[in-house]
Amino acid sequence: MGWITTFINSSIGKKFVMAVTGILLILFLIFHLAGNLTLFLGEDAFNNYVITLDIVKPVVRVIEIILALIFIFHIFNGIRLYIENKKANPRKYKVNASSENSTFYSRTMFFSGSIVFIFLVMHLATLWYAFNFGTHTDHSYYRIVIEWFSSPLYSIIYILSMILLGFHLNHGFQSSFQTFGWNHKKYTPFIKKLGTLYALVMSIGFASIPLYFLFFFRGSL
Repeated sequence: MGWITTFINSSIGKKFVMAVTGILLILFLIFHLAGNLTLFLGEDAFNNYVITLDIVKPVVRVIEIILALIFIFHIFNGIRLYIENKKANPRKYKVNASSENSTFYSRTMFFSGSIVFIFLVMHLATLWYAFNFGTHTDHSYYRIVIEWFSSPLYSIIYILSMILLGFHLNHGFQSSFQTFGWNHKKYTPFIKKLGTLYALVMSIGFASIPLYFLFFFRGSL
């Protein structure tokens, strides 16, 4: 097992862990967005979706634990790689030189990832906590969502976080494939376009929910 520890702690190992956990989180976001979009189908549709998850609560709990570990490994290795890069490049490069060797999305990965992490903590402390430990007894999950997204401050923070999530995903998607060695002049342009498309769909998809409830929803509590 010693070689596994050595590999994971190597520069290549850290990038490999980042890529694997990143791909798993990318897949998770697809399913998470699909479930959240049932909000647009109305109160019954969304409540039934959440109730269905409640029926298989033990399975959901196991998945949540696995997701938590994936997030921890992703964040931990991201911080380690950021510190390593800082140590390897102690002097700040000129803006023009930096732009020639990297993209805006790659240069802001640590910043966007940090904001997304803060948002994740906020999300868990609000909607996730209310769904799992709230005092509701009538399965009024839809109304919990309305209550939170009726707050302009909460909705704006959510929307801005989703924009930064899009930045993070755009680079993360592409770099994950590069880590696996799928870097070819024939396929790389397609992977970049696919990554941008994915990031746009996720960012717009999640941001559309608070936008809808804040500006277009005409229901009542």
